[in-house]
Amino acid sequence: MRLDDIAKLANVSKSAVSLALNGKNGVSEETREKIVKIAQEHGYIPRPIIKAEQYFQTRNKLLRFVACTNSGIVTEHYESLPFFMELINNIVKQVNPSGYSLLVTSVDINMLKEELTRLEQEQPSSGILLLGTNLTPEQINIVSTIQQNIVVLETCFETLNTNFVIMNNVHGAYLAGNYLIDLGHTEIGYIESNSRMYNFDMIKKGFLQSLSEHGLKMKTENLFSLSPTMISSQDVFIEKIKKRSHNLPTASFCEADYMAISVIKSLFELGIHVPDEISVIGFDNIFKSRVITQELTTIHVKKEKMTAIAVEQLINQIENNDSDRINMFIDTELVVRKSSTFYKNENKTDKVKFNKIPSNLIN
Repeated sequence: MRLDDIAKLANVSKSAVSLALNGKNGVSEETREKIVKIAQEHGYIPRPIIKAEQYFQTRNKLLRFVACTNSGIVTEHYESLPFFMELINNIVKQVNPSGYSLLVTSVDINMLKEELTRLEQEQPSSGILLLGTNLTPEQINIVSTIQQNIVVLETCFETLNTNFVIMNNVHGAYLAGNYLIDLGHTEIGYIESNSRMYNFDMIKKGFLQSLSEHGLKMKTENLFSLSPTMISSQDVFIEKIKKRSHNLPTASFCEADYMAISVIKSLFELGIHVPDEISVIGFDNIFKSRVITQELTTIHVKKEKMTAIAVEQLINQIENNDSDRINMFIDTELVVRKSSTFYKNENKTDKVKFNKIPSNLIN
């Protein structure tokens, strides 16, 4: 049974079926009920992470993962991006043995209150795991007024009385900065996202802290801006590099692996070799970082640990009415691969002091 089959049986469009089964506006309640009934009768499972009988029945033990989509980083197709895909898969692994069901929901950030209120009325959840990547404190407060049991992933606002579980972005970028400097690099490029959010701001803070502790500063000409969701060579970056072909940084740190892969592809098109001419480091350790040439040195984000703590905290809050709130930062690790190497200057190489990298981090 496919969406097309349901659409034919219900005498509606495929898009109407999608809207109905994903709990979105755009179809009448009568049409929604008709589509859901047909899907239920034919055993259609709208998402592979939740059983059909769990989806179509009101459950007391239901956890809802909520992502608020916009035109920035968390787009309508956010689930296809490796970082979010891996994050959701890890949540599924943590929820499955808990006795709870998981429903993945995306809502338009501009209709957050209206859409989430409707979804919770139609199918009440026991608690919400909220992807906070692109959210403001005010938007998080809106969610907490609709569902009091909430854990926010991927951002943190210390002034809110809310559970936050997030990777330690400052620590990760600090590790990356120290590593490049230990390799002898002092002219270091910084590739930042052209869409800003809490995570990227904290990454930048950690990297600048590393530079500062080594008596270095970020030069304006070494600052580049890229899309964080494109994984291809980017014309603006290429043109900027062309203008500086004889005065390039010897290494570049990128706020996300997608940007790092884009940088490597762009440099390849220009005939600039990584890491022989420019070392490149990313952040997130997505799967594609291991299959690109050269394999990407990056910062490993412990998504499994982060999601385990988030699910455990949410269930504890639900079942024990726990009023204590936590701000949990999960440390990161440097993963050394082939996209980075020491600064090749005979006069400086002998003076470089290399930190010993644990063998388990070398992939």
